[in-house]
Amino acid sequence: MRRFGIMVLAAILPVQGLAQDAVIRIEAKRGAEAARQAAAGWGARFDDVVTFPLAGGWVAIGLGPLDPDEAQARLARLKASGMVPADSFVATAPGLSAPTPFEAGAAAEASGDAADAPEDEGEAAQAAPDAAAPGSYLRLQSLQSRSEAETALQEWRADFPEAGLWSLPGGWFAIALGPLDPAAAQDWLAAFKASGDLPGDAFTSDAARMGTAIDAGKAPDLPAGPARPAPLPPLDQVQRALRWAGHYDGAIDGKDGPKTREAIAAEVAALRVSPDAGTAMQALIDRREAWRREMGLSTLKDEATGLSVNAPMDRLQFDRAERALSIYGPKDGSGAALILFSQPGGQQELLDLSGLVTALGWVPQPERTIENGHVLLEGANDNHRSRAEGWVRNGRAEGFVLIWPAAQAEDQARLAAELSDSFERFAPAANDAAATAPATPTEP
Repeated sequence: MRRFGIMVLAAILPVQGLAQDAVIRIEAKRGAEAARQAAAGWGARFDDVVTFPLAGGWVAIGLGPLDPDEAQARLARLKASGMVPADSFVATAPGLSAPTPFEAGAAAEASGDAADAPEDEGEAAQAAPDAAAPGSYLRLQSLQSRSEAETALQEWRADFPEAGLWSLPGGWFAIALGPLDPAAAQDWLAAFKASGDLPGDAFTSDAARMGTAIDAGKAPDLPAGPARPAPLPPLDQVQRALRWAGHYDGAIDGKDGPKTREAIAAEVAALRVSPDAGTAMQALIDRREAWRREMGLSTLKDEATGLSVNAPMDRLQFDRAERALSIYGPKDGSGAALILFSQPGGQQELLDLSGLVTALGWVPQPERTIENGHVLLEGANDNHRSRAEGWVRNGRAEGFVLIWPAAQAEDQARLAAELSDSFERFAPAANDAAATAPATPTEP
């Protein structure tokens, strides 16, 4: 994906002398001042606005310079999204006129860059009190109406609470996130685009181009990535950590598929410890391990069902085994329970067991996902949250029910992922001789 450079607001840049030989023609104005104002407006949306003179005192406004093929492809995208007029077109070198002296001077005047401004009696120009703090900013959205911009700011703050609102030259308004170190801004721009948190036309802008603050927001805690990208940890470990975090529901197969890549991008953006995927995934794995220790996870090998899972045994204690079921109740008032079930059979036996789970209220008002060889039930009430998951494997219907306090929803979801990922058979079921069909046990 092409990265945008530092945006130059209303920068009327000359085309002459540039290596690339095509621009996207979006507008033409008669007269220098009209062209300058129009370029300022387009500069609030794009960071590569250029102008060049036409016959009869007209000035063309475009985007570029670009490779001709790149220009055509970009024009198609911009037209499809409604970001440029429908009659915009690509102009190549033979159709471009050389810039006039006005154009070069207007560029410096319109840019407002303090570095190019003349000094007054040897003293550098001082920033206004409401000017942007030094650094780079992620430009999230530009709007022409202040009321629309203020509404959009509140929407953006749902995902980026530090975002601010800025008044730009040309009557536009920008929602931006910053300030950031310039390298960090570029890295996080790419990371947030990859996760879908930012649109493809978002870009970075330095403080000199930010206009004045209406609501500057706060500097986000977005550290720069490492000088060299860190290698990804083993993908099966990454997938387990991603499932634990709630961003992955695919197979734990150690393969680099589209689901895994999408989940990594989503977690990099959510975790915000580093824009580098390898660094962020190692941090996620470390966080998961710390949580596992805090929850007291250990390997439970249940002799009655022959099943093994990673379970929070600090909060559970064995209660009883009844035919196809092995029941672990709350320990020390934890409010938790775990039921393992296993019996010979196929899809019908799995459905019968899921019906029993529902009838006993272990999963209240469940939402059901039923597939061939797999059943998932999830539900909650004021007291607890529950998840039941079962499979048909090697001629058996087997699975688990996790019951957890309602106030600990995040831990419940993570524990369910741990149970699902670690669920396996370690021995024949001792309860097979007594279990030709599930009994109706009492509640745990």
